[in-house]
Amino acid sequence: MAMTTELAVATALSGGNLVLLGVLAYVWAQNYRRFKTPLVLGLLAFSVVLALENATAIYFFFSSGMFYASDPLAQRAVTLLRGLQLLALCFLAYVTLK
Repeated sequence: MAMTTELAVATALSGGNLVLLGVLAYVWAQNYRRFKTPLVLGLLAFSVVLALENATAIYFFFSSGMFYASDPLAQRAVTLLRGLQLLALCFLAYVTLK
């Protein structure tokens, strides 16, 4: 089944999420090496887990076994959720890098 426009946008948003998570993970890893606090380690773990989730989502966007591939409402919901996740990561990246 061909990828719809909405799933292509969702895939691009997941790619953007992965880029931001990579930046955040790098900053948090540097901070953990310096400060060794559990909070920073938790943020680093958060970024790794969320990156794995986004990478898995990209895999399923390209796989032929997508359970929501034929449901336009599910496609819109997935795209909206990926967009909201990107927005949340933008806020987090802004305050982390500031």
